[in-house]
Amino acid sequence: MNINDNIDSPLKLNISFNKLLEQYEVLSKSENELTNIKAKKVLKIAKQFPELRTGITDINVLKEREREIEFLLQDTFSPLLTHNEIKTASIPFHDFIFNASERFKNIIKIAGDDFQLQIKNMAEEDSYIMSCAVILNYLFGYELNFKRPIYYQIPDEKGIIRYYKILYNADFCEIEPTNNAPKITQEDYDELIDNFDNIELWKEKFPPQSYSFKGFVISNIFDVTADQSISNIKSTLIGVDKRNSKTFMDGFQDIFRSLLGLNSIKVGFSIYLEEEKTFERVYGEGMESFLLANSDSEACNSVLCDWSYNRLINEKKFFSISNIDEALKKSKAPQVKSLHNQGVKSAIFAPIANEGELMGILEIVSPEPKVLNSINANKLHDIMPFIVSAVERSKVEEENLIEAIIQQECTSIHPSVAWKFKKAAHKFLKESITNTVGKPSFSKISFDNVYPLFGQIDVKGSSEARNFATQKDLALQLTLVSKILDAIPENEKLPIFEQLLFEIENFNTEIKTDFKVDTEQQLTRFFKDEIEPLFMYFLEKRTFAKAEIEDYFSKVDSNLGVIYYYRKNYDDTIALINKNMSAIIDNKQKEAQKMYPHFFERFKTDGVEHNMYIGESITKEDSFNKIYLYNLRLWQLQAMYDMENSFYQNQNEYPLSLDVASMILVFNQPLSIRFRMDEKQFDVDGTYNARYEVVKKRVDKAYIKGTNERVTAKGKMSIVYSQKEDEIEYLKYIRFMQSKNLFANDVEVLELEDLQGVTGLKAIRVSMNYQKTNGDTVFYTYEDLMNEIKA
Repeated sequence: MNINDNIDSPLKLNISFNKLLEQYEVLSKSENELTNIKAKKVLKIAKQFPELRTGITDINVLKEREREIEFLLQDTFSPLLTHNEIKTASIPFHDFIFNASERFKNIIKIAGDDFQLQIKNMAEEDSYIMSCAVILNYLFGYELNFKRPIYYQIPDEKGIIRYYKILYNADFCEIEPTNNAPKITQEDYDELIDNFDNIELWKEKFPPQSYSFKGFVISNIFDVTADQSISNIKSTLIGVDKRNSKTFMDGFQDIFRSLLGLNSIKVGFSIYLEEEKTFERVYGEGMESFLLANSDSEACNSVLCDWSYNRLINEKKFFSISNIDEALKKSKAPQVKSLHNQGVKSAIFAPIANEGELMGILEIVSPEPKVLNSINANKLHDIMPFIVSAVERSKVEEENLIEAIIQQECTSIHPSVAWKFKKAAHKFLKESITNTVGKPSFSKISFDNVYPLFGQIDVKGSSEARNFATQKDLALQLTLVSKILDAIPENEKLPIFEQLLFEIENFNTEIKTDFKVDTEQQLTRFFKDEIEPLFMYFLEKRTFAKAEIEDYFSKVDSNLGVIYYYRKNYDDTIALINKNMSAIIDNKQKEAQKMYPHFFERFKTDGVEHNMYIGESITKEDSFNKIYLYNLRLWQLQAMYDMENSFYQNQNEYPLSLDVASMILVFNQPLSIRFRMDEKQFDVDGTYNARYEVVKKRVDKAYIKGTNERVTAKGKMSIVYSQKEDEIEYLKYIRFMQSKNLFANDVEVLELEDLQGVTGLKAIRVSMNYQKTNGDTVFYTYEDLMNEIKA
């Protein structure tokens, strides 16, 4: 059998010891007697068997000359080091070996009879191209940096894969072109270096066996299992979406087995949640947690004893338990008992932490005692940076996913309730990973037993103000159109123009005496469909009234097709009011949240409305007391005073002079709120609580009983309620505000007309004293009020 059989290579391989023998020819002239004698013996054997110099391709001949070859290579393969060195003599980039050290032979023997030696990280095509690169360097002088690490993967007696790095010594090689070797030009070289993956091109320039290779290479081989395991861990963790891969954990555990040299170990993880001080399972194919056993989540202090809790959580240092059974006799620590119940005999726990932040725990366990201990635990120092980086990236990716889910399923969420949305999104993400049947559903977001607060500052008479602005815009535009039609020369006038003037007159009358909802739409169509085309025709075909028509179009909004002057003043005023009022209450909300966390949202209408909810279920802490509700009610009263006071003190900044009216709705029974996924907002939950929403929508239109006067009025704060205790409470607040000269002394207690489905409403109404401020209004807490009353 020829060594070139079944080998695809540009080199025709010929195992020759010529270059080695040339070295011995030099040594045969050495003055050192022993060296001289040894060299002559080698040369004598070479002369006796000339094929050792000319070359051998037949494998049978190599076997026949095995003893002679071993003698020739004796200086290279020292008998004194043969049980320590891992070394072979072979041909480059192939697995054919004709001489090896005893240690290498033993490694192959342990691997088993069915083991096939193979360079693992070099494909057949790559070996062909690498051989071509050798030729380019050796014969043509091109300095190609083609070297790359190559490895063997060989199992040991425990079945653990070990990694061996191969370094070639090519001192004893010769390469020559054969007659069928194409000439390589600079152009060929330039083309090849840009086409490494084009095997056909390489074979065209370097046909199979077009160059003669004489010699052999010596492979110096090193066990780099630890280094390669670290590299493999790094490469494995760099990959994305690994948790959904069925093979991820199997491969990951194999890497750790190679690193620690233990075939029985298993690897697990636990996520650490700082806010809850809990460990949580990592969800994914094959993921386990030995700290949590069968639980999804547990408090850290329930799965760790005090010492191990301090070691992992506070000091962020690893620890090991080398003998679980012995530890159980001495300690009833929860982690020891749990591990024993799972059949674990030794274990290592390492914190996954960076810059003081603990993100999780790496768990390594074994069913064998003492094999995991504080000594081999030190090997984790080299790999933990890669695990930390991977967990950090995974954490950021998960946070981004959770935020994306919240934005998709909900909307922009107030910080006070964001925790519950994140919890639901986390559960949604977990089910997306683990649930193989059906589509996961987003959990219901609701809060029970919360107290509502509602307030609004509304522009008084906003509908009338907008209608008036609309009338003025339309009347102005009709006047301009009428003037242009009147300016038409007598010889150009047509009966249709008289008909247009007639329509304009009718529209003017309707605007002044009978302005209806659809009047604006009718006039907009009239201007767009009848007037605009006519005036465009006059500009293009006629010479009269050009200046007037151009002036008309300069005043008409190009997007709307109508004059938008007075309405723009109105719209700009409303927008500026909303912006300024919203900025004030948003800024004041920061102070209120510090007093006690609560839900807050506001809406811009013809003014600013806001909802607040406060209660135990929102804070998720056992700290709520009604004093915080009373404090928030007083804060709301002061905040709304400040908003209205600011409005009137800066009224000159608005394009249009408007008035506002403030109102607070008091509801003294706790209720439940629920986030409506379809509407992307919170609403009351349940039929009974719906009464609150009905009152909210209608109360500002309520009349004082027996009158035609609305409960809301400019310059006054209106507080609507239904219970006597609410009246008593808010009268206290009003007296407190009066003591600060913020409210006047004209307090009214009013009964309101019944609303549809709502009866028994009352209102407190009081005038506000507007005061100049320097933007530093002082707010008073409920405790200040109590102190004032006691004084």
